[in-house]
Amino acid sequence: MTGEDAVRLRPPNNTLNERAVGWWRTRLLLLTVVPVVVAAVPAVLIEPARPGLSALAAALAVAGLACTAFFPRWWFTVHRWEVTDEAVYVRTGAFWQEWRIAPMSRIQTVDTIRGPLEQAFGLATVTVTTASAKGAIRIEGLDHELAAELAQRLTRITQATPGDAT
Repeated sequence: MTGEDAVRLRPPNNTLNERAVGWWRTRLLLLTVVPVVVAAVPAVLIEPARPGLSALAAALAVAGLACTAFFPRWWFTVHRWEVTDEAVYVRTGAFWQEWRIAPMSRIQTVDTIRGPLEQAFGLATVTVTTASAKGAIRIEGLDHELAAELAQRLTRITQATPGDAT
């Protein structure tokens, strides 16, 4: 593709739903609690191991809480998405940013996923599968109604787009 037909890399316009910050924080808290408990329970039960395991549990708790406080807001400022009649644009990542474009002619399937935590926060993930070896494009942290509308829109556009999605 050249000239006007080329799909070019550009910043996507849309942010995720603000509730994604709470969803990410909850996930990080759950990921923090498990190793802290795994270290803390033996620290209480095994006297000789108490100092080392207590220090480990404390360090894990501090690191987990710091990540929980900092990263979700940062992710929210970085993650962007957009759908046009020509392509799906997604930008993700905190330290290593990844920009992905899926031309409509390459889209094979569109899925909407809502895990238990996403349901609790009223969110959903739209997964756009293409013929790319890089894998599917995921737009996480969307309002669940917007995600359903987006999946329908993508399905309509891809059906009307010529090409074989390979």
